[in-house]
Amino acid sequence: MVVKFIKFIIVGFSGLIIDFSITFLCKEKINLDRYVSNSIGFILAAGSNYIFNRIWTFGSNNPEIAIEFSSFVFVSIIGLIINNSILWLLHNRGDLHFYLAKFGAIMVTTFWNFFANYFYTFNI
Repeated sequence: MVVKFIKFIIVGFSGLIIDFSITFLCKEKINLDRYVSNSIGFILAAGSNYIFNRIWTFGSNNPEIAIEFSSFVFVSIIGLIINNSILWLLHNRGDLHFYLAKFGAIMVTTFWNFFANYFYTFNI
């Protein structure tokens, strides 16, 4: 489990770059709402993370890719709710800078995503 978690973190780091880049682009350049921007970044990162986690982290050979991906999306949606809730608490209630709050939210959501995917999506 430890090796898979380390791989998950490495894949997650690539997702973090995608997430922050897209969030920044949407929020700062396109001027979308901060939570809409956060959601778009999160969703795009989750899509790329699925591919890398399926192949590298969990080594899934499940032929039911649509079902597996649906499970991953389900876990990701719950992760997005957790992420936006923590972001809102840290930024709006805690008065933490938006991107610091986003980073904190990602750290917490990472644990949810790993264990939910480990035990549910990829059914290890």
